[in-house]
Amino acid sequence: MDDAFDPLPILKVLAAHRVRFVVIGGYAAFLQHAPFLTNDVDITPDQSAANLERLSAALTELDARIRTQSDPEGLPFNHNAASLAGVRVWNLTTPHGDLDISFVPNGTTGYDDLAADATDATIHGVTIQVASLADIIRSKQAANRPKDQRVLPTLREILAYRHAKNRA
Repeated sequence: MDDAFDPLPILKVLAAHRVRFVVIGGYAAFLQHAPFLTNDVDITPDQSAANLERLSAALTELDARIRTQSDPEGLPFNHNAASLAGVRVWNLTTPHGDLDISFVPNGTTGYDDLAADATDATIHGVTIQVASLADIIRSKQAANRPKDQRVLPTLREILAYRHAKNRA
């Protein structure tokens, strides 16, 4: 929709609707102090029907649309808990930037797996769960995309530094 990426309104709406989710991917790595910029928010939501209904309401408020290369405004779509659960990955756009929903990211078994080691982060008063750096690395290794391979050495270095610092 708009080329401006502002994750805060997206996170605020998800939090206001009490959606249970873990932030994953590049934005999660950025929140873990990785020096890479990203232009979207990736999340893994809890797949319970009640949570997916809350997610559907949040997506409606966000005016989320299916992202396509041919239409920068995205394609409108109707959704509810069942339809959201019926697709493994949603690539969406909002007026605040892109939002990708992955129910079972590569190298993981989904929300419960990621939530187990996630940390809470508060961004301008909004508290969210952020995937652990180890889980981000695990998922990026499993995805094995060129863009993931480029950032993995730095992410591993940050994780090793943290482990060394915690042992000292």
